[in-house]
Amino acid sequence: MRPSLLALALAAVASAAAAPNSNSTATAAPSSTTAPNSTASSPAPNPTAGADSADETRTLEQLHAAALAEGGRVTLWHGGDLTNGGDDLKAAFEARFPGVVLNVTIDLSKYHDGRVDSALADAGELPDSVILQTLHDYPRWDSERALLRYRPAGFSAIDNAYKDPWGAWYGVYVYSWSFVSSTAKTNATLAAWDDFLAPELRDKLVLTYPNDDDAVLYLFDLLLRAYGEEWLDRLLAQNPRWVRGTGTPALMVANASYPYAATFTSDVGWAAPPGLRVAKPSVGPFVSWAQTAAILQDAPHPEAAKLLHNYILSPEYQNGTGWQVRRDLPLPDGFPWAPLEDMHNTNPVDFARWMQDRGRVERLRFWFENRLGTAQGVSPLVDPWS
Repeated sequence: MRPSLLALALAAVASAAAAPNSNSTATAAPSSTTAPNSTASSPAPNPTAGADSADETRTLEQLHAAALAEGGRVTLWHGGDLTNGGDDLKAAFEARFPGVVLNVTIDLSKYHDGRVDSALADAGELPDSVILQTLHDYPRWDSERALLRYRPAGFSAIDNAYKDPWGAWYGVYVYSWSFVSSTAKTNATLAAWDDFLAPELRDKLVLTYPNDDDAVLYLFDLLLRAYGEEWLDRLLAQNPRWVRGTGTPALMVANASYPYAATFTSDVGWAAPPGLRVAKPSVGPFVSWAQTAAILQDAPHPEAAKLLHNYILSPEYQNGTGWQVRRDLPLPDGFPWAPLEDMHNTNPVDFARWMQDRGRVERLRFWFENRLGTAQGVSPLVDPWS
């Protein structure tokens, strides 16, 4: 039920020309690839927010009535790089709560957060809710008294590492990157990072530019720390296709018109769609994090935003998301992996800490830009095949 790649991944779309793959002369990796010691600090008290310390006690039906009385509309800015990324949530929400319209705008989180900053600075039009990958923004916005401190029903069950104790922000679902491969294009078993270095996968890998997406950059940072620059050199010798957007690699792997057989910078959910395999590495690190939500303090439709957040955190929605931010809910039937806390090769909290050190992130981004070249192509929301 979370924003999905499946509809586009399985669609027949016209072929696009391959983007240039520019690899510059190797240089030493920056020393900033060592693990960070800093952690995200708790925001200062925000007395003007006026939040209660208890979780929401109203039912979804009562919240539905309040949203209808308010006007029956809620605007969400959601991070993503496929135009249909909010369709599943919109359809499920509007079917569940007739008369309430969910307007979802999908764009890269690194662009959405700038729009929020501009609206706050210029008293512009704000969304009611944001769900973004730029986890470093939330403590800052709360310190600026820009977020509504509100604890939806089920807030107390959210892992403490995923939330602000006052309810200014909280994780709503867990994202992660997977090993995704085509059953028709390769017989390779992808279980460890060295498997992507197999000769049969030369010219058949498609990957997201790490210098264009922080969650992919974080993955490459982990890989540099685990395997060193030599591993990266061997990966580049495979001549991967570099693209913008994390949805694009899965689309190209799924589409028979493209030669690309595998990627590790996408996710297609935990149930592999027809024609694809999905796996997590049995050896070596992988990336997971809690995609985080907040309601704006000056949200035009606060009751409808509360309804949206309570719905997303409800068991009926969480049970369709795989790994969950709530610790009191079981994994869905047929889920292929252990509980997240038992997956010892991922740390879903570390990405938020890593994102706080913007100086280090920028240094690493430019290091990869020097190796790979600037990200080529228009926004994947304009053309996911470029």
